[in-house]
Amino acid sequence: MRRLRQLAERTPAARERYVDLLRALAITMVVLGHWGVTVIGYDRNGRPAGHSALGDLPWAWPLTWVAQVIPVFFLVGGYANAASLAARRGRGGTPTGWLVDRSARLARPTTALLVVLAAGAAVATLRGADPTQVRTVVWFATIPLWFLVAYLVVVPLTPPMYALHRRFGLAVPLVLAALVALGDLGRLLGPAALAGGNYLFGWLAVHQIGFAWYDSRAPARSGGAAAGPVAPEPRGLRRRRLPLSRRAGAALLGGGLAALLLLTVVGPYPVVLLNVPGERLDNAAPPSLALLAAATAQLGLILLLREPAQRWLRRPRPWQAVIAVNAVVLTVFLWHLTAAVLLVGLLDALGVLPTPPVGTAAWYAWRIPWLLALAVVLAALVAVFGPIEARTRRPPDTGPAREGARRLRTALAVLGYAGLVTGLLLNSLTRKAAPEPLGLPAPALVAYLAGAGVLRLLRSGWGTRG
Repeated sequence: MRRLRQLAERTPAARERYVDLLRALAITMVVLGHWGVTVIGYDRNGRPAGHSALGDLPWAWPLTWVAQVIPVFFLVGGYANAASLAARRGRGGTPTGWLVDRSARLARPTTALLVVLAAGAAVATLRGADPTQVRTVVWFATIPLWFLVAYLVVVPLTPPMYALHRRFGLAVPLVLAALVALGDLGRLLGPAALAGGNYLFGWLAVHQIGFAWYDSRAPARSGGAAAGPVAPEPRGLRRRRLPLSRRAGAALLGGGLAALLLLTVVGPYPVVLLNVPGERLDNAAPPSLALLAAATAQLGLILLLREPAQRWLRRPRPWQAVIAVNAVVLTVFLWHLTAAVLLVGLLDALGVLPTPPVGTAAWYAWRIPWLLALAVVLAALVAVFGPIEARTRRPPDTGPAREGARRLRTALAVLGYAGLVTGLLLNSLTRKAAPEPLGLPAPALVAYLAGAGVLRLLRSGWGTRG
């Protein structure tokens, strides 16, 4: 508590605390959403198995317009990445140094998860477990990693995309949204391959809005009236700003909802914004125009609530709670389905695993003790693995590197991120029933650890830090 109080007291007055709150809320909603819709039963072999209840609960599909909060994470990620990149440059650092620094907070907790899962899978296999079943368990535990694949592509693109934002402003996400619409046209009418780029264009569009939010606070960052005469507004700043007024929020909320209704109720898109087998397309993988409409409505709601939330976050206790969650927010996200695996395994071993049919009174009644028990298991996991994330520190800035060293470090940083993405992508593409003694495909594990090792080497100070 003392540490939290110190961090809260040192928070700069100009910090957009609301961004931190949104990150914490988004991850919390993802965790509760996954837990809440999980249906546990037994397969043909008498082993526990799980799936989503959404396919059996069509009345809940409109709720995903609020519950699908991954766009919120990319929005606040864009803000945070722009802010940290600008701060790094202000200290004389380079985009490469920023990229290497940024990798630590993402790679360290993810590496811990993968190593622990692989080690546990290896022990289970050596003790005679079926490698196919081992892979199924690990596959379920690593479902959250699909999100990191997209985010680990977006992060290294931040320097060039932020440069585009400073040149063209809000025109960039509009062009990206148009590309998403083109990809959707391919999914609906063919060829379906046109939609492949939506995995990048959709999340980049939301990420760019985070840049605009950051730039909209330029007067506050420059110090305001207390700093002396107001400097002339930089040319082109207006088109880079996100309007933060309540009027703008109402317009975005209304426009986003209207577009979402037209696209889903009237148009060809599913109402549900999460994957449901049998639907014509998945609105989230890859991101569709309907998902971007929902993100627009969510942005409007965020702006409407911004001022009261900012006032609330000026109070010490709420802000300390937000700091505490954000210190381990990725750990919470990464381990929340592992917590479900452990709880199901324990209850099954004890012979007390409830498996009520989805939608019944018993299933709804089981939601509360189920969530509480999962929260206890996850809290224990965060207590063990959270410090890996919370103790990540930014290295001190140093002077500029020589041109040759700078180019080599940039190439290695990109190679490191490519290793992370390749490893996680290979794991996501490998079927859950594949016979994998380590639970993870060996090439995926090697690629990921190689990439993490390269980035760790750069972060430790190898060569000249940029």
